[in-house]
Amino acid sequence: MADVLTELSQLIAGGLPVPEDTARSLLEALFGNRYHQRFSSQASIRDTLQAKLDVPFAGFIHPDNPTSGAYGGASLIWFPTEDSGSIITFVVGTAGLSPDEGLLSRPGHRRRIHALRRYLAKHGVWAWTKPDPTALGVPVPHFVRRRLPNFKKALERYGNELYAVAEVPRDDFDVARFVVQAFFDLYAFERGWPLLKAFEMEYHKLIDALRADLFARIKEDEVYQLLQDRRFVILQGPPGTGKTRMADRIKRYFFNDHGMTVQFHPAVTYEDFIIGLSPDTSERSLYFNVRRGWLLESAKAAQDKPFLLVIDEINRADLGKVLGEAIYLFEPGEEIPRTVELPHVANGETSFSLPRNLYVLGTMNTADRSIAPIDLAIRRRFAFVTLFPDSDVIAKNSPRTAAKIFGALQDIFTEHAPDEVLNLLPGQSFFLADTEDELRQRFRFELLPLLDEYLREGLVASFGTELQAVRDQIEGFVNHGVWVE
Repeated sequence: MADVLTELSQLIAGGLPVPEDTARSLLEALFGNRYHQRFSSQASIRDTLQAKLDVPFAGFIHPDNPTSGAYGGASLIWFPTEDSGSIITFVVGTAGLSPDEGLLSRPGHRRRIHALRRYLAKHGVWAWTKPDPTALGVPVPHFVRRRLPNFKKALERYGNELYAVAEVPRDDFDVARFVVQAFFDLYAFERGWPLLKAFEMEYHKLIDALRADLFARIKEDEVYQLLQDRRFVILQGPPGTGKTRMADRIKRYFFNDHGMTVQFHPAVTYEDFIIGLSPDTSERSLYFNVRRGWLLESAKAAQDKPFLLVIDEINRADLGKVLGEAIYLFEPGEEIPRTVELPHVANGETSFSLPRNLYVLGTMNTADRSIAPIDLAIRRRFAFVTLFPDSDVIAKNSPRTAAKIFGALQDIFTEHAPDEVLNLLPGQSFFLADTEDELRQRFRFELLPLLDEYLREGLVASFGTELQAVRDQIEGFVNHGVWVE
């Protein structure tokens, strides 16, 4: 089967001039040769490459637009020049968002566009994306224009409408085809155009890479290396993503279990963590002893070799009160350790500093909205690592149905959840089971109550209808053992 996309990539990389009707014929030929023919009616073609325009262009637009003149909605357009090849773009028509308001405003579309930029960058291709595709009043930044001086006219004429731009080099065809394939196949994904079987593998490789970028996996050795660099790290993420498990494994395998695990909660105080007084009832008269808190005990244990203090649920305590003046000590880059004065004398010492062998690893549940966020003064002293749900763990350790149901939930959250709600996606621990019967029990008593809580509290109000539909399907699986995709 002819690879029309390869011919189209050669045309785009070559820039101007372009033989008459070549662009249109290749764009039409994509349907039936790469995408299924029956979807050709869902794309309209614009080709002004032969017109006497200051900014010639060609590509796909929404079919509801007129055949000429201003158009609206999301489009895939390339702008060729005579001496610099082309830039390929996603752009909103100058007539506005309609008829693609839903597509352009969906969080999932924005996320995939940004993932596309990172995907291209990993392969050495420069690209730029706008933070919000619907922000038509925001022009292409000056640094992009400086990067692409030969496309000045296009960037000035459509600078407010462009929301993704990448260079298509004319001197490296493999890279040129890679870029063109990424843009066209992502546009096909957003429009729901299925590919012919011969090209499915290439297509799924792209889409899977973009999905993986959205939920990047962090390895234990990466966290350990970050601890070596920053000393104070917090693992954050939705419930069930294995934050506590990872912290315990790092303590066990990277610190030879030389460490301490404590859990914060609203009743934890400065006296528990730093230093305080405790009554001694062994004498007839009341007497108070100085009690060293968890941090001082950890510092003592870290004098001779590396010691890891794990603080589980670190944000459940009032950190400002628990840390007190000791927050001053949490500066990983200081050559000379900082010192604070203690309110009580401990083992003859009135001052305290953190030894270099002491490392602190906290865990934090980002889904608990009843907890106040960590203030900036404390936040800047820690490095933060986000743990997202890991679909591979589910696929390897559970019945196949678990991966399918997790995938359905993941798609709903990816597509519709605002950034601040994305971290409510349930983690892999809710989906781990040896049998389907065990999985149904876990869903009945763990996953469904969690989703019901989200819906009841209005935490997913912006996509409650979509989530409710999947939730009801999960309930059907729990009650009848059948999952309908």
